[in-house]
Amino acid sequence: MILTGFRRARRATIGGAVTAFLAFAPLAQAQNAPDSFADLAERLSPAVVNISTSQVLDPGRRPIPGVPEDSPLNDFFRDFMEQQGQQPQRVQSLGSGFFIDPSGIVVTNNHVIDGADKIEVVMIDGTTLPATLTGRDPKTDIAVLKVESRTPLPFVELGDSSRARVGDWVIAIGNPFGLGGTVTAGIISALNRDIQAGNYDDFIQTDASINRGNSGGPLFDMEGRVVGVNSAIISPSGASVGIGFAIPATTVRSIVGQIIEFGETRRGWLGVRIQTVTPEIAESLGLSPARGALVAGVNEDGPAADAGIEAGDIVLSFDGRNIASMRDLPRIVAETEVGKTVDVEIFRGGRIIGVKVEVARLDESEEETAESPSVDTPSPARTVVLGLSLAELTAETRERFDVGAATKGVLVMDVDPLSAAAEKGVRPGDVIVQVAQRDVASPADVERIVGSEEKAGRNTVLLRLSSGGDIRFVALRLGGS
Repeated sequence: MILTGFRRARRATIGGAVTAFLAFAPLAQAQNAPDSFADLAERLSPAVVNISTSQVLDPGRRPIPGVPEDSPLNDFFRDFMEQQGQQPQRVQSLGSGFFIDPSGIVVTNNHVIDGADKIEVVMIDGTTLPATLTGRDPKTDIAVLKVESRTPLPFVELGDSSRARVGDWVIAIGNPFGLGGTVTAGIISALNRDIQAGNYDDFIQTDASINRGNSGGPLFDMEGRVVGVNSAIISPSGASVGIGFAIPATTVRSIVGQIIEFGETRRGWLGVRIQTVTPEIAESLGLSPARGALVAGVNEDGPAADAGIEAGDIVLSFDGRNIASMRDLPRIVAETEVGKTVDVEIFRGGRIIGVKVEVARLDESEEETAESPSVDTPSPARTVVLGLSLAELTAETRERFDVGAATKGVLVMDVDPLSAAAEKGVRPGDVIVQVAQRDVASPADVERIVGSEEKAGRNTVLLRLSSGGDIRFVALRLGGS
């Protein structure tokens, strides 16, 4: 199966004040399908537009994929293309969008306008208006455009997608294959879909036909409010097979509000590194059922550290919103207004406690970690526990496995490939910092704590590991390697 977002560029891996025109009303109660969608389509279609973009592509200036831009191979490629008579060409593409305000504010997908040097909005009556880019957010694939008009323009409202339910009727209006305004109907097939498009995936899945050119168009509920922005499909052919995805209106509202107010997105930041709470981890900590986001590490200067959140805590709720799984937390934090103080529920030491956190602004620059080569040194004495060959940290082993001087614990020298530890991704060079939430400094400490957990009738034991400086937790079954 092919995941298609109709992008010309690569797929990119959210709150803020919301202006008055982004008002919404609750969705209506579930209702039967209408005898016809005609009245709804007639009322909404004028606010849905075609987005026509163009850009100049110079074949001789495009780098070879996978080759650095300053490589001589690119110069050779450009010379070859020039010899073949390849000239710069203007290429065009089509997408969809919709007005959310009579002043001419248009919402569409970022991938619809990405790289364009000319953008035009074509209305249902054929009126063509030049558009300027107000701002965009590649991480959620949202872009905001602005057109100028002497008269108020037709517009639609963003609804409350959090109230949408699987089975609700929806209609999609757009410009598939450049044919012109088209209406399709279906139901919401699923919610909270993660299609690996980025850190903030929370898509609405629908079987309403979405095809090439529908990108950026609205997905409406039966009240005529936008519950999503159509963005991607899964298809073996590039045409709809009934698996389409829309960005929820709650996400769109936050991003659009920030772009309009600031010209950019300003995401919230908590300052933690997190991982999934597996059933084994939940059992080892006494949490049932498995839920939340496990804090693997805390940034020293971040909001979480100031609030007293510690590694090993499980975040269960944030600002009154339930954290069902790890992937919920980054999205919910990102949607939270920078500077807001929120209530956070965490699970620690067998009980739920509450803390208050002032959300900071996320610095979206990426950090790179270099891998260092190992150095041959004599092997120290080892102890084998749970399929792990353990040794004390020494100057030699620190140098061999590139373990920083600040890291304390017990070094994993080797891992039994048939052990549960190997299945959980424990690797040589990892450092066991804690066992069952108790600090360890020697292999004997690990052996003693594991033995005491077995005697206490525990089925699993929780290890806190430092892997290349990153902290994570692994729960291992007791009673065998």
